[in-house]
Amino acid sequence: MGHDHSHSHGITATGKHRKRLIAVLSITLAVVLIQIIGAAISGSLALLADAGHMLSDAAGVFIALLAAWIATRPASDQRTYGYQRAEVLAALANALVLIVISVVIFIEAIRRIGSAPEVQTDVMLYAAVLGAIANLVSLLILRSAQKESLNVRGAYLEVLGDLLGSFAVIAAAVVIMVTGFQAADTIASMVIAVMILPRAWHLLRDVVDVLLEATPKGVEVQMIREHILSVDGVVSVHDIHIWTITSGMPVFSAHVVVEDAVLSARGADQVLDKLGSCLGSHFDTEHCTFQLEPESHSEHESHQHA
Repeated sequence: MGHDHSHSHGITATGKHRKRLIAVLSITLAVVLIQIIGAAISGSLALLADAGHMLSDAAGVFIALLAAWIATRPASDQRTYGYQRAEVLAALANALVLIVISVVIFIEAIRRIGSAPEVQTDVMLYAAVLGAIANLVSLLILRSAQKESLNVRGAYLEVLGDLLGSFAVIAAAVVIMVTGFQAADTIASMVIAVMILPRAWHLLRDVVDVLLEATPKGVEVQMIREHILSVDGVVSVHDIHIWTITSGMPVFSAHVVVEDAVLSARGADQVLDKLGSCLGSHFDTEHCTFQLEPESHSEHESHQHA
């Protein structure tokens, strides 16, 4: 016997913040164009690395927006959850792009060691400062939304990395202007490449957790079991499964053994309402499915888990 208190497959966590992502995408693309031109004029690898990183960010935001649109497509008999997992796949692509960009930048930086070309620091500095300002604006736009969606969080982390990258370029430009140490540009590009990897790894790890249907972060199965057992008439609970379809959509299912007398006297609806209310209020899990089993039937449940 299943009971579901919420089968809503509407707008996703990323979809709710579409306008924020569009604004960040527009800002990022504008700065990428300026930095690419600046890198071509100045000869700065660090500035080109920052532009490449920002371009990957723009691609990630575009993928997130595309995935958010795809995720709104209705469910079907072949895809009963619709396309909402597309957002997670977009985050996966984003993480992989970040890793590739960082490796390419690092290889080019190594190639330049010992033969760093002369850099026009004035163009380099102006473009880096402009990039830092744009990144600060983008961070403010995404700050309140990044906790709700993997894709928005990915965009937020990328912009944060871009900001640090812009600071690295600014520092390199100042060093070259003051000391004439041209290798500062190459060092700054390597720093940017190294900064990208940890963020990409964390995003990739979160995506893998969702794809492997791991228990959502912050959810303790034992506490949920105790809450279910506290409902009047519940004897035991087994086959507990908690996973995430996409950002902001945890799903729960369980087999709940109930006293025969309780089912006879109160009916299944009252028990199910209490169980659903318990999980919805304590664990922010609205999409719950319970299979109620009379205590007298428990001997037939030979394959029990969790």
